[in-house]
Amino acid sequence: MRRFATFKVGGQLLNIFVTGATGFIGSHLVPILIKRGHRVTCLVRDPARADVKLQGATLVQGDITDRASLRAAMRGAERVFHLAAWYTVGVIDKRKMRAINVEGTRNVLEVALELGAEKIVYTSTAGVFGNTRGKIVDETYRVDVAELSSEYERTKWQAHYAVAVPLQREGAPIVIVHPGIVVGPGDTSPLVRLYDFYLRRTPMMFGARSGGSWAHVNDIAEGHALAMERGRVGEAYIIAGPSFTYRDAMLQWQAITGIPAPRVWLPGWFAATFAQLMAVAERVGVRSTFSSEALRSLADSTWFVSAEKAKRELGWQPCPIELAFRETLDYEMTRRKSHK
Repeated sequence: MRRFATFKVGGQLLNIFVTGATGFIGSHLVPILIKRGHRVTCLVRDPARADVKLQGATLVQGDITDRASLRAAMRGAERVFHLAAWYTVGVIDKRKMRAINVEGTRNVLEVALELGAEKIVYTSTAGVFGNTRGKIVDETYRVDVAELSSEYERTKWQAHYAVAVPLQREGAPIVIVHPGIVVGPGDTSPLVRLYDFYLRRTPMMFGARSGGSWAHVNDIAEGHALAMERGRVGEAYIIAGPSFTYRDAMLQWQAITGIPAPRVWLPGWFAATFAQLMAVAERVGVRSTFSSEALRSLADSTWFVSAEKAKRELGWQPCPIELAFRETLDYEMTRRKSHK
């Protein structure tokens, strides 16, 4: 077993390095760390365009695909958060996604170990568990990469099982976090399309039996901080709220806003068939609102996961999901009004 630095227990103020700080979760995590009194350094590709939420942090220009920039920026860090990833559905440039999600993860983790980081929190995803087929699974659940429906899931699976887990087994001080569906104002992920379809009063949708486990972005970020403070090295923690389908989510949105949810939900086999046809069209350059990957995710696919371990070991407690939905819908409706 390789020898790595030992994690120091205590409430000391720390030098913390964060990748992905301008992302949805990262931009909420950094203020939490600063509020706790830590000194935070964020790796960003363009400091001039960094989120105002990062005020109080030191911004250093660099890229996770460039080891030299990582070494220069990370030197002196006692804790490292690696959140940076490329999250999209229907990706065209698969080589680029692999370079970021797999090789970028390898770069960050190996450089952190090389420089003596005492504890590393790596952000995986509940997506590495694939389609749970309606079952709520925990951190021990595993599927083969061939069963996954998107390139994002496949690259995150490779980063998880081919990079992070082997390093854990060698004794690296890594804690893995699996976020579920992240909800909150300002989201720019593919989930925003669901709000679009709902707020436009789309009468027909896919995904009646598809869905995931939902939690507010602030709670997801707090879960990361708790993983650093209380997470056991070598372990993984799912950070996700209640599990329900997209149809059930939209029915909750209807109760909040009064805007009716779609009345017609096409069956999963329809989405699966459409996905096959779309995959053929994509090979000749045709693009649509729904990519073949997005359609496969709406073909009775669920990403239902349990956060009982995080609640038990980290003391993580999410807010009611209704509050997260209300905040998000208020934001999305206001944003649409301002763009009219």
